[in-house]
Amino acid sequence: MNLLFLTFVFPLLGWLLLSFSRGRISENLAALIGVGSVGLSALTAAWVILQFNINPPADGVFTQVLWQWMDVDGFAPSFTLYLDGLSVTMLGVVTGVGFLIHLFASWYMRGEEGYSRFFSYTNLFIASMLFLVLGDNLLFLYFGWEGVGLCSYLLIGFYYKHTANGNAALKAFIVTRIGDVFMAIGLFILFQHLGTLNIQELMVLAPQKYVAGDTWLWLATLMLLGGAVGKSAQLPLQTWLADAMAGPTPVSALIHAATMVTAGVYLIARTHGLFLLTPDILELVGIVGGVTLVMAGFAALVQTDIKRILAYSTMSQIGYMFLALGVGAWDAAIFHLMTHAFFKALLFLASGAVINACHHEQNIFKMGGLWKKLPLAYASFIVGGSALAALPLITAGFYSKDEILWEALASGHSYLLYAGLVGAFLTSIYTFRLIFIAFHGEAKTEAHAGHGIAHSLPLMVLIVLSTFIGALITPPLAGVLPESVGHAGGEAQHGLEITSGVIAIAGILLAAMLFLGKRKVVSSIAHSPVGRFLSAWWFAAWGFDWLYDKLFVQPYLLITHLLRRDPFDRIIGLVPRFVRVCNVLLASTVTGKLRWYAMSIAGGAVLVLALLLLN
Repeated sequence: MNLLFLTFVFPLLGWLLLSFSRGRISENLAALIGVGSVGLSALTAAWVILQFNINPPADGVFTQVLWQWMDVDGFAPSFTLYLDGLSVTMLGVVTGVGFLIHLFASWYMRGEEGYSRFFSYTNLFIASMLFLVLGDNLLFLYFGWEGVGLCSYLLIGFYYKHTANGNAALKAFIVTRIGDVFMAIGLFILFQHLGTLNIQELMVLAPQKYVAGDTWLWLATLMLLGGAVGKSAQLPLQTWLADAMAGPTPVSALIHAATMVTAGVYLIARTHGLFLLTPDILELVGIVGGVTLVMAGFAALVQTDIKRILAYSTMSQIGYMFLALGVGAWDAAIFHLMTHAFFKALLFLASGAVINACHHEQNIFKMGGLWKKLPLAYASFIVGGSALAALPLITAGFYSKDEILWEALASGHSYLLYAGLVGAFLTSIYTFRLIFIAFHGEAKTEAHAGHGIAHSLPLMVLIVLSTFIGALITPPLAGVLPESVGHAGGEAQHGLEITSGVIAIAGILLAAMLFLGKRKVVSSIAHSPVGRFLSAWWFAAWGFDWLYDKLFVQPYLLITHLLRRDPFDRIIGLVPRFVRVCNVLLASTVTGKLRWYAMSIAGGAVLVLALLLLN
């Protein structure tokens, strides 16, 4: 386990080598460095995880102090790595899924301008995410938190020559930065009151310092939630995620499956002791997740871009994780985070294969009939889509999602259970709507299947992990997170599993009825007045972009217009103007005439004498 530090050293070395190469190396060498560094990180992580399981530390925690960061008036955070069951799970997801995405990207990005630059960004992305999940204090965690924000900006705007891509990158950066500011305020409050940002010390000191529902702790956890909703694209800071699809498809897989959007879930789970002392905020976490998952589900129903559909599905699935956290199903939230990483990475990589095969066409209504031409991509969508829809027994998504629904019922949060069931029904519909439209029906475009191990191996591995086999991987969370109220299960849980399974299958059957064949029913609904209104509303993601534009963007632009000549600068500019005027007046007295100087001296003497007499 002493090799733990190498898990982020390898990606950092890859980032440095690729950054200083300045694009002058071959694509093969760039891929070797970019993919190889993450591969070495994944192998190191696998060794560390194996050692952790075979010879677990005495108290279930391994720490590795790297060096002292700073020491200011008793505040002495260090770069210390903290490995327990939660960080072990995240370490495996980040490095394992991250490596598969890098391997696929080495095929997908071939021939693109900035090939080595792409891998330098993604290597830094992986390293930053590892800082986030391995840091033993909130300041170290925040360092990685800001790192993934920077990398997301660089990767979303990778095709920087296109204005739309630059705007999407700026939007992601600004919206997530709002959440980051909230989180920073939360850290300030915690340090001011508890004198430390070490996570384990906070868990011990908080119950001693605060009573349940304390105002300052309530505010601190609310600020932490603000940071989590920004990074994980939950209501009300969810607007950046769909536009983030402007980046290359492997970037979408990296952001949605292995890094970034899972950071908010990890943050709340890691600081669970604080949220347990503020039950109102914990309840709010569940409500945010429940509302987001339903709203994102409706938005996904009417999207036409293959990647935007998957983006809204990510928003919805992260909503399930927030719902789980809100009802105290800590283990279930992390379990779903893991299984979601498997099938969402599979879906995004498969969508990349489809987009590449269809000459970078992303509109599903311009595809059709692809199942014969792209058999591996089709199999990936069938397995990944089934896992996303939580098809009973055979998919990984069924086991993790149903655990969340059961915990919502067992904890008495019936309204969140209903939100979860509605979300499950919508998920089945929009997922198989995508599959039926893109892969079945009449072919509308030429397509060529990808080939090579870099294309096929990641998809095949993720196909296996998205089945019930992936659900057999049990995160070692015993003793790390609190035990949930519904851990015992029973007949009621089996009844709920049957109900949710029936709902998932019903959604798939409804999607088949609506989107296979001539689609007359869907067309008639879509062309009705109500259908046109709802389609436009949901297509625009419930109008949040329009609302934020009116509330924040337009007023800001108005202020910049009013201040375009900067009146404050003009007021301050009066000082040098006054000095210049005085200079001109005094300079005018320098005439070179003796009589003028004599008169000036006499006049000055008279003025001085007059002032003396008056005093």
